[in-house]
Amino acid sequence: MKSVASAEDAERLGAFNEAIHGDGTDAMTRELILHHPHTRPEHWLYVEDDASGQVVSSLCLIPWTWRYGSVTLRAGEMGIVGTLEPYRHRGLIRALDGRFKELLRDGGYHLSHIQGIPYYYRQFGYEYTLPLEVEWNLDLYRIPDAEHDTGWRFRQATLDDVPLLARLYDDAMADLDISAVRDADTWRFLLEHSPKTAMASETWLLLEPGGQPVAYFIIELGGFGVGLNVNGASRVRFDQGQAILRQLKALAVERGKPFVRLNLHDQSTLVQLAREWGAYSDGGYAWQIYLPDVAALLRQIGPVLEQRLAHSIFAGLTDSVTINLYRAAFRMQFEGGQLKAVEALGRVETGGLHLPPTLFAPLVLGYRSREELHANYPDVSMWGYSGLLIDTLFPRMESFIHMIY
Repeated sequence: MKSVASAEDAERLGAFNEAIHGDGTDAMTRELILHHPHTRPEHWLYVEDDASGQVVSSLCLIPWTWRYGSVTLRAGEMGIVGTLEPYRHRGLIRALDGRFKELLRDGGYHLSHIQGIPYYYRQFGYEYTLPLEVEWNLDLYRIPDAEHDTGWRFRQATLDDVPLLARLYDDAMADLDISAVRDADTWRFLLEHSPKTAMASETWLLLEPGGQPVAYFIIELGGFGVGLNVNGASRVRFDQGQAILRQLKALAVERGKPFVRLNLHDQSTLVQLAREWGAYSDGGYAWQIYLPDVAALLRQIGPVLEQRLAHSIFAGLTDSVTINLYRAAFRMQFEGGQLKAVEALGRVETGGLHLPPTLFAPLVLGYRSREELHANYPDVSMWGYSGLLIDTLFPRMESFIHMIY
């Protein structure tokens, strides 16, 4: 097992990923290693056959920052996972995953996420937890043409637009409880380097009649399905949203796409407008999440937990609550509504809430409520007023994670 230590290693790993995952993955590997502001070469792991010198299995850790209410979390994506077919079923990914989790612990990551294939990553402690690849489809015939020239114009964004894009993105994400942080350097990568990769996209600006840019939307050049895929958009007014949807229709017709597909969160203002014109949900997938250190995560989100208590019947709470994940339990001690300590208890029998270890991710990240988990899993249980307290601490949350590459 090795990690990238040179430009030559990046070239070899890119070629390997292209062979496994197809067109554009070679460039994506190299661009991420060499140019993304937050990746590190030592986070790109691979197994090499000593006899041939060939790369035969690989994965990487891509650092993100997520916003969780008023705090931020360190998130480490497990990305671009693959093994050459003759080397599969030998435990190579399991060995790489072991090193990957060491990197998570050493780096103080609060969670790890992956877009991975069905079931496979459950073997490594991941659970489906947040919305991914949401599909709001809008047939072109449902988008009415404008009766007259409204004066709105469009152009593709440039690096000079980064401050505006960052501001508009932050404004749109304020509607969500959990979102990915995109700093200015990440926006520069998206505009300058991402178009060379398998994640290629176009960032368009809406210009008001005076020529001032006031909104953006992002078109994915690849992606799933046959529609014109939109995987990012700022908050818009009614008239701005109508103009963008009409522009998307024009681009779809120009590019031979049968419909517009909005991969945006349900509460996005563009989705709300599209639904008024008949957009319908065609399902979706979910991010899979692993929690490397539950105690550290609880400490990090402590200010959010305190805010929730302060606005509930538990305001000023002085008590402890133990979350028992069967193999390990964690006790949170509150004094006067403040989280004073989180203690890892190891394997014990007691606890106000019992649930399987992988199910804590959808609870703490607000993807599933305590009642939903209890209704579907007999080994989720609670006693006394713990259920109501858990509901207060871990409510359902509005979340959507936009890509940073």
